[in-house]
Amino acid sequence: MPTKYRNMTGARCRFFRVVPNFIVQIGINGNPDVQKQWRSRHIEDDPVKMTNERGTVTFAMAGKGTRTSQIFFNTGQKNAFLDREGFAPFGKVISGMDVVDRIFNGYREKPQQGSIQQQGNSYLEKEFPKLSFISRAKFIVRT
Repeated sequence: MPTKYRNMTGARCRFFRVVPNFIVQIGINGNPDVQKQWRSRHIEDDPVKMTNERGTVTFAMAGKGTRTSQIFFNTGQKNAFLDREGFAPFGKVISGMDVVDRIFNGYREKPQQGSIQQQGNSYLEKEFPKLSFISRAKFIVRT
């Protein structure tokens, strides 16, 4: 991951979209003031060089040129169809996929992204108190 994007999410970001056997999504900062800085920043698309297999990490997007701070972990075995849609994995979980599998999935896709953008963790803590979150993360760049 390029250095300038390493701090775009931060601690206490919630996994707000969990579709079992498909993906676990995160990347809207819990602080609306911080998130506002990222909302209009777009991250250049990458070519797809590896498949969206279980354990890969990919930027979420709504089409070409729409990547921002949201990423997802592929948890499904049959996500290769995402390759054809332009979802380019940029990383892979090297250990701890069992932890990803334990991320709370009870709310599925109920949290509203617009409300998260505007209200941050106050909205999520009130409406979806069981969401799993990151307390600390470390990106390791291997060359």
